[in-house]
Amino acid sequence: MAGKVVLVGAGPGDPGLITVRGLEEVRRADAVVYDRLVPAEVLQEARGAELYYVGKEPGGSGPSQEEINRLLFELASRGLRVVRLKGGDPLVFGRGEEECLYLASRGVECEVVPGVPSYVYAASRSMAALGSRLGSHSYTVATATLAGGSFNEGLARHLEHSDTLVVLMGARFAERVLSSAASARGWELPGVVVYRGGMEGERVIVGSLRDLLEAYRRGEYGNPSVFILGGAAGVAARLQGTLHRP
Repeated sequence: MAGKVVLVGAGPGDPGLITVRGLEEVRRADAVVYDRLVPAEVLQEARGAELYYVGKEPGGSGPSQEEINRLLFELASRGLRVVRLKGGDPLVFGRGEEECLYLASRGVECEVVPGVPSYVYAASRSMAALGSRLGSHSYTVATATLAGGSFNEGLARHLEHSDTLVVLMGARFAERVLSSAASARGWELPGVVVYRGGMEGERVIVGSLRDLLEAYRRGEYGNPSVFILGGAAGVAARLQGTLHRP
């Protein structure tokens, strides 16, 4: 009898931010296939399950997507209940849809349990209100890294149509991300970077694009980071000095 694969979003890194349903699925799993940024505390809840690490390191080294797809299928074919545990949300640049399509085409049931996306955490942590009457009536979420690892040259155009641009997977292209945004709205545009959001060593940096560029060159942030550029970052800047970050 074929098993089942449940894609679970583990959230942004803080083990307390996985959903109740997601944690239940981890505890029920026969096998857990997990990514690099999944908290160790969450994995400890998978008592007795087979654990398979398939994380990709910065720069792209690690199992290919095809290899991960095959592993999920092989485990499900053994009749196991498989949890595919991903950081953030499985369908927000998480390739969950690719895995479900692969499995469904081979007769394996696939279900998705949502998680808190990294950018939602970053916005809340920095008080960069993505939807706000104070300056962010719209926002766009984009990736800086395209298939094959190339830079998304179209980032700037999003700032022509949205008050706020959220950039994921952009740390290794930080200078190009910031230069692209500056080409659309100028170097004084407000921005936020949340580095290692929800994890040990978390850092929130608020300033102009020029400030964020200088901070990057000083080595103040790297991978993983979320960029919030434009109106929502302006709201965060107005709130500086009022924030309490335990």
